[in-house]
This record gives sequence, structure tokens and C-alpha cells, in this order.
Amino acid sequence: MVNSHADPMSGGLPAATPSGTPDLHARALAATVVPMGLFESRDAVLTAVWVNEAFERAVGYGLEGAHEREPAIRAELERDPVRAMQLAEALLAARPFTPTFTLGRADGSRFVCQVHLSPVPSDDAHDTPRYWVAAFQDMTEQLSHDAEQAALVEAERRERRSLGLIAQVSDLLMDVDDPHALREIAMVLRHAVVGWAGFFLNDRGLRAADGIDGGPGRGHRGDAFRTATRGPRPDAPDVVQLLLDGERDRPVDLALDAVYACGSASEWLAQHVSAQAQHPTDGQPAPSGGRAVVFPVPGRRRVLGLMAVVPRDEGGLRAIEPAAMTILELTARRVGLVLDNARLYDREHRLAETLQRAMLPEQAEVDGLDVWTYYAPNSENVQVGGDWYDVLQISPDVAGVVIGDVVGHDVEAAAAMGQLRSVVRSYTFDITTPGPVLERVDQLVTGMRIPRSAGLVLSTLTRREQGWRLEWSRAGHLPVLHVRDGVATELRDAGGALIGFGNGVRSTSTLDLVEGDVLVYYTDGLIERRDRGLREGLAALAGVASRITARDAAGIGEELLSRLADHPEDDVAVVVVRVPDPRDHLERARSPRRRRWSLPNEPSSIGRARHAVVRTCQAWEIPDAANAELVVSELVANAVLHGFGHVSLQLYDTGDGLRIEVEDGNPAPPVSTDGHPGRVGGFGMQIVERLADWGWRQSRGGKLVWAKVRPGSLPETGR
Repeated sequence: MVNSHADPMSGGLPAATPSGTPDLHARALAATVVPMGLFESRDAVLTAVWVNEAFERAVGYGLEGAHEREPAIRAELERDPVRAMQLAEALLAARPFTPTFTLGRADGSRFVCQVHLSPVPSDDAHDTPRYWVAAFQDMTEQLSHDAEQAALVEAERRERRSLGLIAQVSDLLMDVDDPHALREIAMVLRHAVVGWAGFFLNDRGLRAADGIDGGPGRGHRGDAFRTATRGPRPDAPDVVQLLLDGERDRPVDLALDAVYACGSASEWLAQHVSAQAQHPTDGQPAPSGGRAVVFPVPGRRRVLGLMAVVPRDEGGLRAIEPAAMTILELTARRVGLVLDNARLYDREHRLAETLQRAMLPEQAEVDGLDVWTYYAPNSENVQVGGDWYDVLQISPDVAGVVIGDVVGHDVEAAAAMGQLRSVVRSYTFDITTPGPVLERVDQLVTGMRIPRSAGLVLSTLTRREQGWRLEWSRAGHLPVLHVRDGVATELRDAGGALIGFGNGVRSTSTLDLVEGDVLVYYTDGLIERRDRGLREGLAALAGVASRITARDAAGIGEELLSRLADHPEDDVAVVVVRVPDPRDHLERARSPRRRRWSLPNEPSSIGRARHAVVRTCQAWEIPDAANAELVVSELVANAVLHGFGHVSLQLYDTGDGLRIEVEDGNPAPPVSTDGHPGRVGGFGMQIVERLADWGWRQSRGGKLVWAKVRPGSLPETGR
């Protein structure tokens, strides 16, 4: 309401005094570009009594319009009692106050306005100020700027969060051998962007996966969709199969409660996602969404699997924010890339190792000599190299032993090793004397242009009336170690250049062996380390060999490995040859009670394993060799019939019995055979249960079945 004493020409302000000063002030307030007004305070309520032209230009109305909108301001204060109390206290105390109001313009729009209120002193200093001057500040631009800055900050925060999540996923994918890597990635996604997440690999059918493995051929079988001829009529297409077939490369919605074709990929995945999402493994509450979003996990040539997520809110794809969608797509792609690389490397490695092991001979049984062989690729880096050995029965009285190393750790090195082995074997049967054999090998290798350098030691052992005679020639390889009566000697004679670099003449050296003599053939992986040079390694080998107490070749080899190759940094190949001593049974050796053999996956390995157990029990003076023979026969038979890959046989003397361990490449549990008469291993695991305590566990390469033979057990009758 306008003051009755105001001068209309001054815009509602009191009339000027004769001096003209108030009139100057009034004209100054009216001329300012800052929207301003004068308010009268009555019972802690402000009423407009004057506004300037800047105010009218800003809002589109004058004093009368301000009066019309005062009830809306009071209503706003009633909804905010804290601000209303602050305003009342400021009016009562006559102190400046800056509240914020939402004002309406004449066109109906609204804007946030900050009002700077200051009391106008009364003529009497003791009176409470009656009038308040107000300056209005439009906060629209400031708020827009603040909102823009806040949006930029939020966008940066989301981007950093996304980068952090991707980095976390990448770190988890660094350890491809972690059996729970995919499960941990799914938990990271669940805690950050979705309600639930899981991975499913496509290995001859879908299967839930916790980690990255070698893929098909490693014993995994998809437990996914099976075809069916009858079932309910589907009301939804098989979108999951379209992803698996590569016909769609973008994420798809999967309704978890829809009816899909019986036996389809979508039906299987919807059932498994529903079951797993409702029973999470991390203890978090399960999401209630009825739709999942399925992302393809792409490889180079095909879709390797799927990543399924359940959004935190209903709506499927629509419920996932763009930033979260980017995170999920990048995660699926990175998992696919790492999975593809891991499987490619695994295939190449298994190909090279299979090629290499196929070229390594079976351990020859040489009449009159105790021979033990061992080969293992680098266990730390899982590489494949060119280390190799060969044991030949050239004639009834002549045996040949070769050990060598081709430079490199790949398929080419393994192939070069195979070529060289075949050449050496062929010429050794034809010529026999080591020096001339290597001369012929030099000539042929030079013409074959084998791309890798190689070194080897070729030796022959000839039976004579007085014992055995050793002949050898070296081509750039480490010397054979000869041990007699606790004295180790390096056989450095008859040395020469690497194969293919000889000058045309290769010498041959000779040594007569006596009973109890030991020959150790080895590659550099047995003795070399980053912290130990070649000379120190040779000295360590001689020191260990001179103190060995074992009375058989296998025991000597095991002690060398336990002392020198517990953590090899390169491939290791070892051949131990011992001339038996009739006095061996008179003294019980204090050697490590462990033996190991690598056997091909074929029925003949069953007989070899039985023979190895019998010989070991005799060397260790362990009774019940017949029971151990039956147990190992059944374990190896199961590995041959139901497993794949090489079979590893290990024997341990536990002090109160014999422990047998058989490992193969199939991670599935042991399978009992049906016991048909005449069938290899026909008595199955029943006889193992009768004679031994046994169990099994997963291993890195498949499964390991163990059995501890009970002392005093009776063998199965009728065997």
C-alpha cells in the first residue's frame, strides 16, 4: 500500500525538504539500473511502498503488481519456517538481512532472486526503523553458471569413476590364472553400476564361469541348452542365440519371466540368471528386476561368451545410464580380448608341448643298466623349449644316450629339436661311434638349414666282460658328470662347436665304468639361475652329486632335482645312468623318497607304471609291492581310459606306507570302470578302495588322484 504522505512525482517516496537533498536521493534511487524498492515494516511483515523503474523493467510490473504477489511471498515463508524466523529476528533487531525468494514475472515465469534488505534509520535514533530499502539481485545467471559447473564436476567424477572401474577390471584380468577373476569382476560391477552381473562362456554350450581357463579341450563341457522337440509355444525370440551366432553385436534385453523355445539359449540363460541373481554369493540383497541385459564377450573370430547384468531398477537397457553402459561394454570387450589371448596362448603352448613331448622317447629299459629320465618345461613362465634327450637300445650290448638343447622357447624350437633328434638317432644306429656320428650330423644339418643353433652330447655304453665302456663326443653342450665313490668329475674331453659349426673332425673320448658308477646328463636349466652363474652351477651340481646316498638312478635324479631345480627358471632335462652294484641291497640309502614318471596316454603305460612301482618298492624295501602294483594299475588305467594328455605318476615313501599320485588332463572326477573281465583296469576303483585310502583334487592341468596303500592289505582274489 502506498504511503498517503508520499509524493507521486518521486515514485512514492516522501516529499523533499526545501534543501533539496532528499529529492536528489530519490532521483538517484529512481535512476539506478539496480531493481530497488522501499518496504514498510508492520508487525514483522514487509509491505512495498515504492519500487523504481529498474524493478519494473526487470519483472514487468510496478508497485501494484508487487502488492498482488505479496501473498505468494508470505506463503513461501510459511513453507520455510526457519527462513521466516530469521527474517523476523532481523526486522526486530534492525540488522541487514539477505534472504532468497522465488519471484514471478508478469509473463508468468519465475526466477530466484536474492533480496538485500537494509533498515532506514528513523529520525529518532531510539525508535525501531519503520522502512527498509531492498535491492533485488537476479540469481538466474549465477545459478545457471553454478549448475553448469556442478554438471561439469559431476561429469568429471563419473568419468574418473569409469576410468577407475576399467582400471580395476584390467588389474583383475592381469592374473589369467586366478580361478575367480571373472567372479571378482562381476562383484566389482555389482557394487558400482548394476544390481547383479555374471559371466557365461561358450564352450560347446554355455556354462557359468568364475575364471579364465584354456577353453575347449580342457575338460569343460557346457551344461547349456539341449534341443527338444516338444514344449510350450515361445512368445519371445531367442535373442541370446543371435548374440552367440554373431548376428547381433549390441546388448539385448532378456525378459527373465518370458516363455522361450524349449532348449534354447535364451531359456537356459534366463533360468540361470534368475537362479544366480536371487542367490548371490557376496551376501548382498538380490535385485528385484525382471529383465537382464546381455552383452556379447567378443573374440577375434567368434563370440566367446556372454556377460549378463540385472539393472538396479526395472527397465532393462533403459534403466542403465550411458556412463554405466560404456563401462559394461568396455568390460565385456576387455574380458573377450584377454580370454581370446589366453586361449590362443594356451593352444600354442599345448601344441608346442605336445609336439615336444611326442618327440621325447619313452624311457628305455637297458639290460644291465639302471636308467632314469626326466623332462619339464619352465614351470614359472610355462614356456616350451628345445631341451631333449634320447635313450637308445642300439644292440643287445650297446646303448646310446643323447641330451641336447635347441635355442628358443617356441614351436620352431620344438620342431628343430625333433628334426635334430631324428637325424642323430638315425646316424647313431648306423655308425655308433659318437665322433663320426656328429660329423655326419654337421653335414646334414648344414644342408637342412635348421634355423636354430643347438648343442648336444652323444654317448654310447658298450657291455664288456669287465663291465661297461663309455664313449662320448660333445657339440657345444655341458659336460657329462661322472660320479665314482663320492667323487664327481666333469667329462670335458671330446668337446667341439655347436651342431652345424664343426670343422669336419669330431673326437671321441673313452672311459671304463665300474659297478656303482653314475653318469648325469643334463641341460643348463638344472644349474643356471639369475643369481648363480654357470661355473657356480656346475660346482653346485658336482657338490650335490658327490654327497648323494641313493642306490638307484631314480633316487639320484630326484635328489638332484630337489637340491638344484626346486624352482627352475628354464626347461630341465636330466638323464641318470647307473651301473648296478651287487652290494646295493646291503645298505639302506638316505635319499629323498620320491619318484616321478611322465607316461604317454596309451595302454602300454599301465604296464610301465606297474613295473616302476615294483622296482621302487624293492629299492625302498617297502612290503606289499603286489598291492601297490594293483592300485597303480587301476589309477593309471582310469587316467588312460578317461583322461587325456600325458599321465604323470609320482610315488612317495611316507614312512608308514607308499603314496601313489596319478595326474591327467581331465578335471572331471575319477570314473569307476564296469569291471568287465579281460578289460584293462576292469576292476575299477573298487579294488583301490579295498587296498588303499584314496581321494582326488583339481590340479592346474586337470585332476590328481592319490592313494595311500594300507600296510598288510590283502590283494583281491582271482586277480
